[in-house]
Amino acid sequence: MKSRLFLYISLAVDISIAISKFIAAAITGSSSMVSEGIHSVIDAISQLLLLWGIKTSRRVADSERPFGYGREFYFWSFIVSLVIFILGGCISFYEGLIRFKQPAFEVNQAWNYSILGIAFLFTIVSLTSALKAFNKQRSHTSFWKAITESKDPSTFIVMLGDVGDLMGLVVAFLGVYLGHLFHNPYYDGVASMVIGLIMIVISAILVRESKSLLMGETTSRRTLRKIIKLTEADQAVIKVKKHFSTYLAPEEVLLQLNTVFKNDLTTLQITDAIERITKTIQAEFPRIKQIFIEPVRK
Repeated sequence: MKSRLFLYISLAVDISIAISKFIAAAITGSSSMVSEGIHSVIDAISQLLLLWGIKTSRRVADSERPFGYGREFYFWSFIVSLVIFILGGCISFYEGLIRFKQPAFEVNQAWNYSILGIAFLFTIVSLTSALKAFNKQRSHTSFWKAITESKDPSTFIVMLGDVGDLMGLVVAFLGVYLGHLFHNPYYDGVASMVIGLIMIVISAILVRESKSLLMGETTSRRTLRKIIKLTEADQAVIKVKKHFSTYLAPEEVLLQLNTVFKNDLTTLQITDAIERITKTIQAEFPRIKQIFIEPVRK
């Protein structure tokens, strides 16, 4: 959560590309270029919503939200996923259907090719920035597993969005090129519909992952095993009976441990042990901001 440079890079790229695509679409009348322009606008809106989510999630906890506002980030990530589907995918698909009803052949193709080429290069820059942030997070974890296990949706939303952009640009190029080659305007309409389907598929993946985070995901089993080991290593503890954890934000975890303490301990000794265990866990895992250790019977 410390560095969001890739979001600002992606935002600047998407705004620049959207303007150029709409200029090309206005000159040539290309349906696929309109769809690509819509795609870039949606991407830019997505970056703004993600940045807003990050800002609001950093608000300090108060009486109304005693556990803080971390889930605001997950909420806006979920909204972004829906926006890509509703505005991006559906509008692009509809734009393609309109082209089938009102076919028109573009005369000047130079603008389309030029803008698509520039957009492709700019998108590569944005994707490289997002991939760098994503790879730093995933370390040696496989690509797909890293997406499903990531607690920071901003990286994979931007990354998959850029992947969809590149695929869309290739499809738009083929639509323009094949339409010009065969003098058939319907290729452009098909390209627009395919771009819409690409956005819908990517959005479905993002909705699934964002929903899971919004509903609450537990920390990894490996981390929990280490936490239990640290807790049970304390001289006052017999065992950890149950454990509960959930992510409130990418760098904020809530943890509860139902712990069995030794029978001969006083209340003061148990209190001291709880404070000691809490400090030990947080020293090892700083992202666990809130820890509740409840003494229970065997």
